[in-house]
Amino acid sequence: MDMEIILSLIFFAFCAGTIDAAVGGGGLIQIPALMGAYPQLAPATLFGTNKLAAVVGTATSAWSFSRKVRFEWKLLIVVGICAMVSAFLGAASVAMIPKSVLQPFVLIMLIVMAVYTLMKKQFGQIHTPQNITPKILLLAGAGSLAIGFYDGLFGPGTGSFFIFYFIRYLRVDFLHAAALAKIGNVMTNLAALSFFIPSGHVLLTVGCIMAVANMLGSVVGVKLALKYGSGFIRILFLILVSVLIVRLSYQMFFSA
Repeated sequence: MDMEIILSLIFFAFCAGTIDAAVGGGGLIQIPALMGAYPQLAPATLFGTNKLAAVVGTATSAWSFSRKVRFEWKLLIVVGICAMVSAFLGAASVAMIPKSVLQPFVLIMLIVMAVYTLMKKQFGQIHTPQNITPKILLLAGAGSLAIGFYDGLFGPGTGSFFIFYFIRYLRVDFLHAAALAKIGNVMTNLAALSFFIPSGHVLLTVGCIMAVANMLGSVVGVKLALKYGSGFIRILFLILVSVLIVRLSYQMFFSA
């Protein structure tokens, strides 16, 4: 392993962990870094290595949030199980739906989310304590099934979709939505790794090194999120969604 490459991957993994802990989107940093470091490798190997690094950081941020943000365990169980099962099914169905069909739909959804969040200044600023009713559990399960399946099938913007959905339908603020989204992300990452690791699509040494950096970055990200609250996360959310919109637009209209 080239030390210069490893040091650069450690840096990008740390940055990815910091951003991902607060609002998701760590893959936007880690995957391009891995592609630049190992252009000769198959995409599946790069994605698998990214997931190995990400799952450790995401689990760390989920644990950190759980010590500061009050969770409803019934809600966590429903979100976690539904996200994991549907992500695995999504991964198994990846060949059935071409990306050329998914990209326009995802781009439109991201634009709608960005405009809605920007126009509604109070969106995600108020947390409504949850009375865990069958309706709330049904909404949480339905959203987690849909978003988890999307993550297994395609992936970009999964954390943003989780956060937006939880704010819109569970009536929580950005801080609680980000914390709850970590649970969904942990389970979708585990589902992906259950495919990537047995099939040999993971650089274990590189992934483990990046995982430590990602974990340290996630600790910093959670501290920033808890210190500055929902207003800070809202700004990061809008920035991340804007980056996703630009990236998908470029891939659709300008990439060969």
